[in-house]
Order: sequence, then C-alpha cells, then structure tokens
Amino acid sequence: MNKLIITLLCIFSSVISFSQQTFTPADAGSKVHFTIKNFAIKTGGDFKGLKGTITFDPLKLTASNFAVTVEAATIDTDSEMRDEHLKEDEYFDVAKYPVISFKSTKITKSSSAGRYYMFANLTIKGITKPVELGFSATPKDGGYFFEGEFEINRRDFTVGDKSISLQDKVKISLKVFAKK
Repeated sequence: MNKLIITLLCIFSSVISFSQQTFTPADAGSKVHFTIKNFAIKTGGDFKGLKGTITFDPLKLTASNFAVTVEAATIDTDSEMRDEHLKEDEYFDVAKYPVISFKSTKITKSSSAGRYYMFANLTIKGITKPVELGFSATPKDGGYFFEGEFEINRRDFTVGDKSISLQDKVKISLKVFAKK
C-alpha cells in the first residue's frame, strides 16, 4: 500500500512539475534554420540570439503561449560575404529591424499523439503575418524540446525583391530547447 501511494505521489508530482510553467528558450541546444532555393540549389542558414518566454502545459493548451525572438544580425549562411549582404536594407535591414519575432495566438492538440498545432504571428522587418505549424513537445532535462516547421513567402515580408534565381518560398525549421 505504501509503495502504491509513493508511486502515485511521484507520478502526480512529475505531472505538476511540467504543468503550466514558463520556460526560457536556450540558444545552446536550439536551432532556428531556414532553407531556400537559389539557382535551383537548396541553401540555408541559421539565426541565434534566441530569447523570450514559453508557457506550455499539454493539458491546458488554451493557457499556453510562445513569445520568442531571434537577433536578425546573427544570420549565418556559412558565407560571411552573403551574411553581410543579407543584413542590408534590401533583405533583413538589421540596423532598423534588429529582431525577428514569433508569437503564438492559439495552440491546439493534433490528431497524432504528442503533436500539436500552432497558429502564430511572425514579424520580420516590422511586417507581421500569420503562420501555422505542426510541432512536437518532448520533455527534456526539466524543460521541453519543441520541434516544428512552416513555410513563408519572403516577399510578404519585403525580404529581397522579385528574382529569377531566388525562390520566394522559404522553409523555416525550429528546434527549440526551453528550460525553467
């Protein structure tokens, strides 16, 4: 009987420990990655400087929310010359718009176990557009590991002009570790 009570208390306390808590996204162990085709070849890069708050409870999704930013000037495409070009006015204009922000508006459960669906607002260069993405949330080291992806049209955010060589669609992959 004592073992049953202790087991139930352990289960209950572990559920409580993950319930409705606020987590901080960590750059270490996280990746904000984008992929785009340039001259029909996939190329991409990453952003760093992840900051914000994530309140997540898989049992209370209506009370859960994500408010996260990355620093636009941290863009890294493995080409310093290209990175500097992308920081200019025509693309990310990092001097005027130093952060890219992502804020959820609604989170629902997916039909797949362990999966969720998020509606959010993405702001790039002062332009905010709605995005939708499926994501997973896996408990890890006292926090959560969130993983999902979505597509945007770069021209909706005035990131570059019309181009024969550069595709408009950009795939964004998020792998975010958030801890207490």
